[in-house]
Amino acid sequence: MPTESPELALARRGFRDGAAAAAHLARLDGIDDALVEQVASVASPDTALASLVAIAETWGVERLLATLRGDAELRQRLLIVLGTSEALGDFLARHPHHVEDLAADRLSAVPLDLDVMRQQLGDADDADALRVAYRRKLLHVAARDLTALTSFEESSAELADLAMATLGAALDLARRDEPDADCVRLAVMAMGKTGGRELNYVSDVDVIFVHEPVDGADEQAAGRIAARLASAMMRLCSDHTREGTIWEVDANLRPEGTQGPLSRTLRSHVAYYDRWASTWEFQALLKARFAAGDAELGQAYLDALSPKVWDASTRENFVRDVRAMRTRVIENIPSQQRERQLKLGSGGLRDVEFSVQLLQLVHGRGDASLRSPTTLEALRELTEGGYVGRRDGAALEDAYEFLRTLEHRIQLYRLRRNHVVPDDEEDLRRLGRSMGYRANPAEGLVKDWQAHKRLVRRLHEKLFYQPLLEAVTSLPDEGLRLTPEAAQARLMALGFKDPKGALAHIQALTSGVSRRAAIQRSLLPAMLQWFAESPAPDAGLLAFRRISESLGESHWYLRKLRDEGEGAEQLAAVVGSSRYVSDLVQRAPDAVALLGDDAELVPRDAERLQGEMQLAARRHTRPDQAIKAVRRVRRRELSRIGIADVLGRLDIDEVGTALSDLTEATLGAALTASIGAVARQREEVGKEPFPTRMAVVLMGRLGGRESGYGSDADVMFVHEPLPGADDGEAAAAATAVATSLRTTLGAPGDDPALEVDAELRPDGRNGPLVRSFAAYASYYEKYSAVWESQALLRARASVGDPDLCARFEALVEPLRWPDGGVSDAQVREIRRIKARVEAERLPRGANPKTHLKLGRGGIADVEWTVQLLQLQHAHAVPGLRTTSTCGALAAAADAGLVTADDAEVLLHAWRLVSRIRNAVVLMRGKPAESMVEQSEERAGVAHLLGYGQQHSERMVDDYLRATRHARQVVERIFWE
Repeated sequence: MPTESPELALARRGFRDGAAAAAHLARLDGIDDALVEQVASVASPDTALASLVAIAETWGVERLLATLRGDAELRQRLLIVLGTSEALGDFLARHPHHVEDLAADRLSAVPLDLDVMRQQLGDADDADALRVAYRRKLLHVAARDLTALTSFEESSAELADLAMATLGAALDLARRDEPDADCVRLAVMAMGKTGGRELNYVSDVDVIFVHEPVDGADEQAAGRIAARLASAMMRLCSDHTREGTIWEVDANLRPEGTQGPLSRTLRSHVAYYDRWASTWEFQALLKARFAAGDAELGQAYLDALSPKVWDASTRENFVRDVRAMRTRVIENIPSQQRERQLKLGSGGLRDVEFSVQLLQLVHGRGDASLRSPTTLEALRELTEGGYVGRRDGAALEDAYEFLRTLEHRIQLYRLRRNHVVPDDEEDLRRLGRSMGYRANPAEGLVKDWQAHKRLVRRLHEKLFYQPLLEAVTSLPDEGLRLTPEAAQARLMALGFKDPKGALAHIQALTSGVSRRAAIQRSLLPAMLQWFAESPAPDAGLLAFRRISESLGESHWYLRKLRDEGEGAEQLAAVVGSSRYVSDLVQRAPDAVALLGDDAELVPRDAERLQGEMQLAARRHTRPDQAIKAVRRVRRRELSRIGIADVLGRLDIDEVGTALSDLTEATLGAALTASIGAVARQREEVGKEPFPTRMAVVLMGRLGGRESGYGSDADVMFVHEPLPGADDGEAAAAATAVATSLRTTLGAPGDDPALEVDAELRPDGRNGPLVRSFAAYASYYEKYSAVWESQALLRARASVGDPDLCARFEALVEPLRWPDGGVSDAQVREIRRIKARVEAERLPRGANPKTHLKLGRGGIADVEWTVQLLQLQHAHAVPGLRTTSTCGALAAAADAGLVTADDAEVLLHAWRLVSRIRNAVVLMRGKPAESMVEQSEERAGVAHLLGYGQQHSERMVDDYLRATRHARQVVERIFWE
């Protein structure tokens, strides 16, 4: 048989590049096979072998091999380090005598002492010497870590202590070069993972500087000296030299961030945190720790500011602020990295740290045992205190340690700041082997990583919400013993305004041994999380309780909650975000059946709605019962539209069409029922059958199929007596029908009342409610004003007698689309009326910049501009002959009457303001004509518009910008 080549033999033993490995071994003359086998067993044999060759070139092959043969423990540590970290291999190639640091008698299991490290690094007399000393100690930490002489926690603490010793040495070097250093006392406060003694191998080291002038020194001069010292210290750590960079020193957590002075006096720090600090800044202070410089000043800083951390949870919008910070972090992750982000992604390290810190801030105010700055210590304290279940705490601890260990291994390879799990198979294999996976290391590593991610995501809700159930039930689990007071504090911090009431609702839902209570106990942790994420968690929980009590033991409801997670989440989102929809669902809980089914969350088309409502009305002989049946259908469909809108399933055009079609179908069925009722009344007194035909002309936004949730139904009633009928009797019968229709639809009920407004009729409220077709024709021929032509632009006769509807539209076409367009005098009159509307109809005290309908660049501005173009040009541009604002605007752009850019500006403003008006109604349950002012209401509107609660100011800025630009277009097109 042919002899196996050396290259193939090396590849079979685990070397990726057998030829390169053979070449390296040839340069290590005298290396024995046992050592080769040991090299082959490390995480990356190729990297380890290449580093051995590089060390041998500077130290000598014989000396290196003799050292390896003479100390088995040193050999094992060195090879493991070299196989895990290419960067530490490069360091040893430059400074090979430090290989001997890994000898058994030099690298003991005794933890590296901070004071000893301060002394060792303090001996450095320049920047390069400091870098060498730092890398040497980093080698010691890594060797102890990789060979299990220290645990993950101990290694992280040693890395943090090493960072603080390095900061101290750098500050000492900076003071040597500053002639006025003795005029100021300066303390460096470690923040973040350094302050928490849980540092990575490569991380920005977060710091805050505090200084005080020495007795007699000028305060301003001391500030300048402190800034110079701080800057010099940062450069010594961050600048790149022949020995590389230690790490970046980041002082952006200081008051005012990059805009603030690099160092402040203690008094200035205290004043800032008392007056201006944000919630996240108090959260950051949780990990503050003295690092270097003046220890007495550092302690004074901690004494003054640390107590303020534990009042942060009582701040208004505490959880919203904290979550906003978390959301911004997630949004800044590049999309291609989100699934592989170990630190910031979903189920990553930041989720664990965020959860632990939030629980600390909530309960640490009353329980000082929870105040550790170290994540794992704090998690154990929370578990021991009964704030987190034992099994959950242990599982989260395991997950965190796994994720942090993987992060360490990723960073160690090249000593670069990196939190992304690679997708390269060879990199994954190396990482897997470095963490102890031998059979299929890449596959095993990824499998466990994904499992830990899922675990972290799942435990997040349990950590916060499961203990709340245990606080109000008699079924304790895992030793949880959250007191009612602690439970209330947690609910308050999570955004509940009435935590005592919330606990009562939770108890009512979960108490007892019924099947319903058992399902609620399993479901409520998730439901409470969803409520807490909504703008109105108290209202959401109360609505959920009422709905659950109303539906009782209904099997379909309990099954939906238990088995259809999407339906339960949608229910929480809807009742916690929209009072309008919540009221609808509470009055008719069967609407819950719509949730969780995509097909059910699509608005019904106009034809189906009309058929269903007409059928519902015909089932009843009594008019009041017929109208109730119609309104029940309307309530269900309003629920369907509202739910779909809150869940982001519909755009503003689809909402406008759906609401308009629903109102049109409601009017049609109510007209049929009212005509039938008046006809029966006539029969009862011996009169002739109903003497006239009727139609309802839809006007305004309803006519344009652009209705909103707060829209009235603007209409005109028209009738035409039947041949031979008495005109007076016909008018009386038609008036009775119109009056009945308006009264029954506007009456209080389980659905929002539908106000039927007929004030756009000729002569307005002073004219008859119903006119005959002939009367309309006569009026429009003799008396019609230009404003009525403008109103008729959106007239859509579509309810009632089809022939009468068609004839009415034919009647008004010459008025709304006048041949040759409107005259100059009529244009002036339109502008005069618009100016009067702006001057007189804007409510007293209303801000013209924020009034949604009549404000500058608002809905009226856009609609009047489009309507003027229609009156001027519809005779020549068929596309303008539409009742739709958006459709007419698109036609105007296509015809070149406005530029595409101007049309886009107007359309964007109209749609955004329309969305805001709808969102206000959904959120409050009632209309508002101006942009809401209260921060909570703005957050609710921003949430419904998809901005997120934390971005309400961005929503307002977008609104003001859009309307300002729209007003500029209106000034050019309408007024000029």
